[in-house]
Amino acid sequence: MAESIGTHWHPMAAYLYVLHLDGPALAWEYLRRNPDYQRDWLLRRQVASPARRWGLRLLEDPSCDARDAQPDWLTDPDSLVQLCPVADVSAGANAFDLWRLPGHKHLTHDGGRLALTCEFGGNVLRAAIPTALEDGMAYAYAVCAGNRLGERWRAVERDLALWEAAGAELGAGVRQRPGRAALGHLRVLQVLDGILAGASQREVAEVLLDPSTVAERWSEDGDLRAQVRRLVRRGKMLMQGGYRRLLHAGAPGKGRSH
Repeated sequence: MAESIGTHWHPMAAYLYVLHLDGPALAWEYLRRNPDYQRDWLLRRQVASPARRWGLRLLEDPSCDARDAQPDWLTDPDSLVQLCPVADVSAGANAFDLWRLPGHKHLTHDGGRLALTCEFGGNVLRAAIPTALEDGMAYAYAVCAGNRLGERWRAVERDLALWEAAGAELGAGVRQRPGRAALGHLRVLQVLDGILAGASQREVAEVLLDPSTVAERWSEDGDLRAQVRRLVRRGKMLMQGGYRRLLHAGAPGKGRSH
């Protein structure tokens, strides 16, 4: 399983899709590389499902990257918005019609609700649809109350505005430019795959830069080796449990050291 994930870790082009992943999708990218998680997946038919150990309701196939997998997290990500039916609405309110919602849709059912992921113009909106919301009913957007209400609302505000605009055929093709955090995750995942594939830190550096540059700058206590060490340490931290922070807006795991 580990070989299938990190087989093609040399070309950076293989990681470009990472630039447009949101926090929950990045969390899956780190979790699926964990050798212990891969072992649990392989043994899933022999022992009771250990999904809760990993923060999931059900185990997901680690050979599927974030473009295909839809992990069902025990803790709702901050970027998840609730679609709630409403009875008393103003004129012109939108009527719920799942298949007319904009974007490429992924649907999963956790036994109590539908979890919807919509991808549109390089953006992602995650929504929970209760069984009480039926086709043609008016609906409202809601986020969970609590002491993190502000963070939760900010996590969905931009995507909701873009989603509404896409539904009105205004800017459905808008793609956000990747930020420094996204570029950082791309590099960390590439380094992590190299280490998991058995490459040395120097071999990883030669892929990130080039052999001649590494030959000039590499030393036991040099800055280049220190940079690679930091990337390796960060990748392992996120793979071994830090990925859970990526479910929350503004968490240290999302582009900042912790």
